[in-house]
Amino acid sequence: MLIAGAFGLGALIVGSIFRPRRPYAEKLTPYESGNPPVGEPRYRFSVKFYIIAMLFVIFDVEAVFLYPWAVVFEKIGLYAFIEMIIFIVILFAGYIYAWRKDAFKWD
Repeated sequence: MLIAGAFGLGALIVGSIFRPRRPYAEKLTPYESGNPPVGEPRYRFSVKFYIIAMLFVIFDVEAVFLYPWAVVFEKIGLYAFIEMIIFIVILFAGYIYAWRKDAFKWD
């Protein structure tokens, strides 16, 4: 732990000593892209963006659970098949619920 900590601290110190320091106006802007910032930096985004992102993650992660199940489909038996059908029905019910609440509309 001491060696790892010393290595990390040493890398920071060596970097601060040897890195080039040439600040100029464009580099010191908040975005460094050469474009001047437009608007307030604390702009509030609509909650709709976060809802869409959460729905994407939820449905994507749930779909990932189908791959291991499909690989061992012949070995798992009827009980696991029925469980997966229930899982897919619940997932589809959540999709229909989100669709009826207009969560997928991008305004």
